[in-house]
Amino acid sequence: MDEVLDKILENYFENDGNSLTILQDIEKSYGYIPEDAVCRISRKLDIPPSRFFGIATFYSQFHLKPRGKHIITVCRGTPCHVKGSEKILNRLQMELDIPRGEDTSEDLHFSVEEVNCVGACGLSPVVVINSQVQGQMSINRMIEEINKLRALD
Repeated sequence: MDEVLDKILENYFENDGNSLTILQDIEKSYGYIPEDAVCRISRKLDIPPSRFFGIATFYSQFHLKPRGKHIITVCRGTPCHVKGSEKILNRLQMELDIPRGEDTSEDLHFSVEEVNCVGACGLSPVVVINSQVQGQMSINRMIEEINKLRALD
């Protein structure tokens, strides 16, 4: 961890970085923001960890827990909701055995996220699987996509 954080700090000083860029670099390196990394960086920069955690909890791009290998984002905007995105989301969480209140499977293979809108209302209901937009999603098609991802692992 020290090697990675030293490179992040080196970039911070060379490019007049800020707390936000440090967090972006940590997220990029680890896939989330480990508490230990924040504490080490805050000690080295003499910045309270609360400043970093305040930023990390404000922006939805940051994650404080490990995420799954496959990221599935379910649009919850009005057109998607009307066309059944809640049913897709519920079945997805059940199918992946993700406990209520959590967003990542215990095996770290899948993370399921909800967003207010992905901006593809004409394709509703929309699910984004590993950055690939999938329109007119159904429960059956969603299960097929999950099975394809499981076959890859």
